[in-house]
Amino acid sequence: METQLWHPLSRDEDLDAAPIALTLLGHALVLWRDASGQPVLMRDQCPHRGARLSLGRVRHGHIECPYHGWRFDAGGACVGIPAVPAFRPPASHSACTHPVVECHGLLWGALEPPTTEPPKLPGMPARRLVYGPFDVATSAPRVVENFLDTAHFAFVHEGWLGETGHAEVPDYTVTHTADGRPVIEDYRAWQPRATASATSGGWVRYRYEVLGPYGAVLGKQPDDGSPGDAYTLWATPLDDEHCRVWMGQYTADTTSTDTELRDFQLAIFAQDKPILESQQPRRLPVSGGEVHCAADRLSAAYRRYLQRVGVRCGIC
Repeated sequence: METQLWHPLSRDEDLDAAPIALTLLGHALVLWRDASGQPVLMRDQCPHRGARLSLGRVRHGHIECPYHGWRFDAGGACVGIPAVPAFRPPASHSACTHPVVECHGLLWGALEPPTTEPPKLPGMPARRLVYGPFDVATSAPRVVENFLDTAHFAFVHEGWLGETGHAEVPDYTVTHTADGRPVIEDYRAWQPRATASATSGGWVRYRYEVLGPYGAVLGKQPDDGSPGDAYTLWATPLDDEHCRVWMGQYTADTTSTDTELRDFQLAIFAQDKPILESQQPRRLPVSGGEVHCAADRLSAAYRRYLQRVGVRCGIC
């Protein structure tokens, strides 16, 4: 199932003339741009002698193997072998290609033809910043569940997103989209500093939506009527116990600089990371092994969703 999902691989702006080596679901991949600037995703292995294509270079719109200089076009076809320049390589000499597309400021890839498009987002503020990648030594579902969890705010993010004097999680209701993804439409919480531009604490209304097995979105609307923000989190599974995380911020804030907004989000994630990497097992238990309380309704719903859609990578 995971091989037919779209997974974020790189910020669109980070892919330039040089190929990028990637890992997805345990597979080594290479991402590069052809002569027209379109992204290309391939297995990071030359079909000739198995060298990593990511160690090579892009020349005249083709990727060139660093070992013997074999060249491949965007469709994977071998278009030149320097050792035998008159030879016309047959289809059997092609490199393996994979689907790739740009969406939400990221380049997304899949190991097999995807069954759906990249996740769609609800209405979002116009200003967008994309942060990452952040490599985390835990499973992708652990990271998504942490993003959905509000009970840790008072402890992991004390003085930022929560405080121990307001640790109680209010009663809330989990609903589901038509295709079964968990949603919280309205959740009210106290935050000492909800955003980078906040100068004092205040009440905030949250809206959570699971966007897929490895992604979610959070909308924030302060009670004081100031502009709200929305945040996406995408966790790309490198393997069962390691992931690469991307965050998107959508904001109506026109006063804070990109650096101020980025530094705030990086500080929050830096608080989460050591906790995430301390959790055992690294794979998310969806069939027992951990206990729950009433504050964990959304987490429990997310685990049931993973079971229902048939996810295997990163769970136990």
